[in-house]
Amino acid sequence: MPNKEKQTILVVDDTSENVDVLSGVLRSKYKVKVALNGERALKIAESDPKPVMILLDVMMPGMDGYEVCRRLKKNPATEKIPVIFITAKSQDDDEKKGLSLGAVDYITKPINPSIVLQRVQTQLALYDQNLALEAKVYQRTQELNDVQLEIIRRLGRAAEFKDNETGLHVIRMSHYSRLIAEELGYGFEWSNLIFNAAPMHDIGKIGIPDCILLKQGPLDKEEWNLMQQHPQFGADIIGDHDSRLLQMSKEIALSHHEKWDGSGYPNGLKGQEIPISGRVIAIADVFDALTTERPYKKAWTVEDAVNLINENTGTHFDPDLVPIFHKVLPQILAIKEQYAESSM
Repeated sequence: MPNKEKQTILVVDDTSENVDVLSGVLRSKYKVKVALNGERALKIAESDPKPVMILLDVMMPGMDGYEVCRRLKKNPATEKIPVIFITAKSQDDDEKKGLSLGAVDYITKPINPSIVLQRVQTQLALYDQNLALEAKVYQRTQELNDVQLEIIRRLGRAAEFKDNETGLHVIRMSHYSRLIAEELGYGFEWSNLIFNAAPMHDIGKIGIPDCILLKQGPLDKEEWNLMQQHPQFGADIIGDHDSRLLQMSKEIALSHHEKWDGSGYPNGLKGQEIPISGRVIAIADVFDALTTERPYKKAWTVEDAVNLINENTGTHFDPDLVPIFHKVLPQILAIKEQYAESSM
């Protein structure tokens, strides 16, 4: 069985005698790299393979050990490397300062070789345990996020099945929404939240009777009043959560029927009172609803749907978002073709 490759430890000290002593202690079990100043230490710490631990002197000319540690902990590439200070500074305040900067241990000189080796091994064992625990937590978190996301998508499609046989509407309009959101420049995470939360926009339709959703003719006043409650139904179904995805889902469910001029529902919000997520969804949702056949209407042509959006710019739709809709319209039409109803 091949020998396991030795882990690398970085020793940082401006005195060669101290470096020799520490290297002699460690070389039987570890590969040792050496830096005689802070600048060199930072470069080695970022290089591959990265050291699994850094033994760091405090009193060095130029950049002292405290500053080296501070910079290591501010750098995402090196922040998790455990640091042990090995120094002649033995006052309690010195040790407190070192540990407050993120070091895992503080050993004063003159060193006892066996104690140094033992404490290095102990801290590396803890470091390995923490890495394993972080990996498990990350995996579990990803699994929970994946389950949560799948539930949101399925609930969104369940609501859409109430008045659309295939449920492809939520897929198309989610992609349309993402395309518009990406152009706003708020970053990938935000546009991805829009994409993943969009399927829940009409979850409140679960609370609307089929006789209203599937009615062939226009709704009477009582029926329309009930239909206008579905955004609030949706917000109530989703509820309050710490999850940003569910928060976004609730925001969209509640606001996607609000209109720029304040004539929308359920709360008559106006202009920028309407969350930007709801304004994005409003365009994507209306465009797809118009261009899709429903029990109460035939599908509109793309040209007619675009014209309606243009005509309602500044009344129904955010006037700053409509030009973005036009910019991404070629990609929207490609998505529309990819997920056409006839393909199911």
